[in-house]
Parts: sequence; structure tokens; C-alpha cells
Amino acid sequence: MTTTTAQTTPHHHGPRMLLQEFAPEVQKAMLNLERAARKGLETSLIELVKIRASQINRCAFCLDMHTKDARRLGESEERIYLLNAWEEAAGLYTEKEQAALALTEAVTLLPSGVSDAVYERAAKHFPEQELAQLIAMITTINAWNRIGVTTGLGPGAYAV
Repeated sequence: MTTTTAQTTPHHHGPRMLLQEFAPEVQKAMLNLERAARKGLETSLIELVKIRASQINRCAFCLDMHTKDARRLGESEERIYLLNAWEEAAGLYTEKEQAALALTEAVTLLPSGVSDAVYERAAKHFPEQELAQLIAMITTINAWNRIGVTTGLGPGAYAV
């Protein structure tokens, strides 16, 4: 017999809350941070980063949103499906994308730390300004994931 804990029980009854209703200034600040973090980054790279962080954080709402957005932007199904195993499917992603994905994983799994090797790999492909934007984007999607998971946002409601 298996037991279910509050940690593993999925949230089925819809969102616990809508942040924009109870903390509209936080929602506005997050949207402004999102806009600022995007500057100078390729849209396709942004979506790959958002999908990968959302996979790690198990945020179904963000996964639904960003896979839809990636498809709309012309991303291939193959690259979306294999993103969870990007290192094994490295031939599908540019070296720059791989560096961004490695940094995304390190920042998202922060207790593991961001090694010098991971940071230097990213710095090799991104000028300092763009690297700063990438770090901000990774931080932003992690914050969105935490809001989505905590408030119980589920997939399916987002329309492109």
C-alpha cells in the first residue's frame, strides 16, 4: 500500500490563488522584470531556457505556456521533446544553447552551485551584457515557476 503526502499529492481543484488579484504590484513588477530580462536575448533561446527551468521545477503551467510559445515561434517538436535530455541530444542544440542550458540547470538547482566551468562555458558564448541578461532571464523564470507551483496554476488555460 502506498501513502500519499501533501508533498506528492497533485493539486486538482484549480489555482489556489491568482497572484494578480491579491498582489497586483508584485505581478506588475514580475512582468517588468520579465521584459527587462529579455532584452538582447534571442527569443528561441529564451523559450528553451524557460522550458528547461520549468521542467526541473515541475511547473506544468509554465511548461504548457512556453512549449506553446516555442511552437508558435517555429521551434521543432524534436528539440522541445528532447530538451529534458539535451546533453544526450547535443547535436540538436547549438554550443551557445548548450551553454545556456547548462547555466539554466546550475542556477535552477542552486544548492549544487554554479561551477566555474559552467559559468566560463556560458561566458565563452555570451558577451557580458548578454550573459547578465541570461542570468536575469533564468532567475525570472525560476521565480515564475515558484509562483505557478505554489499557487497551483495548472496547464491548459494559456492560449498563445
